[in-house]
Amino acid sequence: MHMSLNRKQVSNVSSKVSTDSHNVSFSISKLKKEESSEKANMYDFKKYMTSANFSFDEKVRERIPKNTPPYLDNGERYVERIIRAMAYFKQCALIGPSGTGKTHIVYLVAELLDLPLWEINCGLQTSVFDLFGRYIGLGKENWIDGLITDWCRYGGILYLDEANMMKQDVATRLNPILDTRGHMVLTEKDNELIKRHKDAFLIISMNPFSSEFAGTKPINAAMRRRMSVWLNFDYMSIGDKIDEKEIKLVTEAGKISVADAETIVKIGARLRQDYKSGELPYGPSVGDLVNWAKIASDGASLEEAGVETIVSMTSDDHEVQDEVKKIIKKFVG
Repeated sequence: MHMSLNRKQVSNVSSKVSTDSHNVSFSISKLKKEESSEKANMYDFKKYMTSANFSFDEKVRERIPKNTPPYLDNGERYVERIIRAMAYFKQCALIGPSGTGKTHIVYLVAELLDLPLWEINCGLQTSVFDLFGRYIGLGKENWIDGLITDWCRYGGILYLDEANMMKQDVATRLNPILDTRGHMVLTEKDNELIKRHKDAFLIISMNPFSSEFAGTKPINAAMRRRMSVWLNFDYMSIGDKIDEKEIKLVTEAGKISVADAETIVKIGARLRQDYKSGELPYGPSVGDLVNWAKIASDGASLEEAGVETIVSMTSDDHEVQDEVKKIIKKFVG
């Protein structure tokens, strides 16, 4: 049977679809806000700053991170201390070996405060033109701002990862932005002077300077003086110190038994200890251990899953891989 609708009926149907769509959209938006609020309530930072303190150009709001997992620590209150440093001094430094959550926590802080995030890995040898800007094509009308210039104009968090691999010319140009002058000069663009946005914050992170971290060097004195707060990070579990929260996290995120999660965390703690003593080139992060657990939860043995996820990640050297395999076998066996 063919059924036709008159114009009024079509209008009613369209109106209902539109209303239902709006309700679904509103419900999802409300759910996301509730999840965000619940995450924010885990940390005591609102006495320093909240997202209500800021407003940003719509063009940079897409840089605000979303869905960042909570950060677990052992009472160090890193989230609160980073936000306090930003409120008092606008910049701070995070120090610790790879895999201790430095980048994770920067993303979380940016999300909690609704701050756009401008991330630069200083170990990638990014050119000054990419960071500060350049002309493209012919003529002087086609200027493109670099990441640091955009951050200075529009605000948010500039995150310099592996800052002790930063090129000296980049560090030198950052100095006037970070001190009382609070501006940058675009020498490439007729010496245009750009005032630092009132809500432009800087966080740098780095591995401790030592021979085991290839390519690192002591951060220069001028940059060091401009970092008012230095926070030291370490692994949740390392050596004989095993953190029950990490076991719980691996159990839940990896969907494996507590006993298997405990074994994985203990192996990870041993590998991290060897990494910090210079015997291994890499120490597994919490995320690496969760990946190991996920493969094990799919039916692979702990040993097989460890070989598939952790062993090759630690090193390309077969002798080093064999050493990691022995450590895994010792704990699993």
